[in-house]
Amino acid sequence: MSAATQSDLTGYNVGFVGLGVMGFPMAGHLAAAGCNVTVYNRTAAVAQRWASEHTGSAVATPREVAQHSDIVFLCVGNDNDVRSVSFGPDGVLAGLAANSLLIDHTTASNELAQELGEAAHKQTCGFLDAPVSGGQAGAENALLTVMVGGSEADYTRAAPLFDVFARAHRLMGEVGAGQLTKMVNQVCIAGVLQGLAEGLNLGRSVGLDLEAVVDVISKGAAQSWQMENRHKTMAAGEFEFGFAVDWMRKDLGIALAAGNKAGAPMPLTALVDQFYAEVQKNGGGRWDTSSLLTRFD
Repeated sequence: MSAATQSDLTGYNVGFVGLGVMGFPMAGHLAAAGCNVTVYNRTAAVAQRWASEHTGSAVATPREVAQHSDIVFLCVGNDNDVRSVSFGPDGVLAGLAANSLLIDHTTASNELAQELGEAAHKQTCGFLDAPVSGGQAGAENALLTVMVGGSEADYTRAAPLFDVFARAHRLMGEVGAGQLTKMVNQVCIAGVLQGLAEGLNLGRSVGLDLEAVVDVISKGAAQSWQMENRHKTMAAGEFEFGFAVDWMRKDLGIALAAGNKAGAPMPLTALVDQFYAEVQKNGGGRWDTSSLLTRFD
């Protein structure tokens, strides 16, 4: 999809709930594109800081976000976090007017997506589950990938807004399909990272120049985003950045539960999840997912 110009979105009233390392820049891109943006964050000081850095306003509850918006984005931590900002007297759903659209960018379960979709449709509102991939750098540089579940009409309505902070987005199926696609994404990443960790450990154990190794093998079939973007920090033992192990374990737990329900065996995913549990036990819960390498130290 091509990026939308600022004039395309002038006058759009949108809300953003959840201003973490992903949501903060995503909401900022929407404001820069000309949208009228209203934000909420559980830590109010973060919302106030966002409002001071961008054109937009901060409010005290998710409900107020919805009352000021035709389209509301969520980007929080997990299923329970989504429920806490969506339901109840101060939740987003309490403030949504008919024909509004709710979009959840949280990586969560497909069961939650269906739950939110049903609740929104009862209020004659649209809903899309739209988890993203690309990490903090992707959010900051408007290079995210968005995997979407929902109706064609709701997706078409949201597409110009996705263009603002994503380099790619696609409708994958009905509500829940976006979350299921993100599960596939996380499973593939986990397997690649384990292989990369074992390969780099083998290389250093036998005395190879890791930079030279990666330079040559990255030109062939072994190449991956993780190799290109993480091999240097892995070799240097630097992990205080990036997508946290705690969050990856949350995502893999969701994927393993879905696989069990569908009768789809995922033995490698279960094993890597155990390896990440070891990293957590060693104090690396907030380390980047490439910290699998530390298990060999």
